[in-house]
Amino acid sequence: MFIEVVKSKIHRVTVTQANLNYIGSITIDEDLMDAANIIANEKVSIVNNNNGERFETYVIKGERGSGVICLNGAAARKVQPGDIVIIMAYALMTPEEAKSFTPAVIFPDTATNKLI
Repeated sequence: MFIEVVKSKIHRVTVTQANLNYIGSITIDEDLMDAANIIANEKVSIVNNNNGERFETYVIKGERGSGVICLNGAAARKVQPGDIVIIMAYALMTPEEAKSFTPAVIFPDTATNKLI
């Protein structure tokens, strides 16, 4: 049996852009992706701390060091630039694996979205 556990978390970053006229996804600064062990095209859950919205999409690499957090396509309707979000990715593993697994959790500066 497998269970789904959090493998990666970017805790409290600020939305920099919302682009309704894009094909979908979330664009994330590649520095944040690397630090949180999230890869391009990976499915993520997003929680908007400002309005309580919870939704899923997939990741696109953003410019390294830019601090970009841009919701694209329909997901752009769920946020406003300036909103604080939490981004999480999950993995399937056995309960035994999960007991010893440590997720990658990062806490960027909410003013700049840069790693502290």
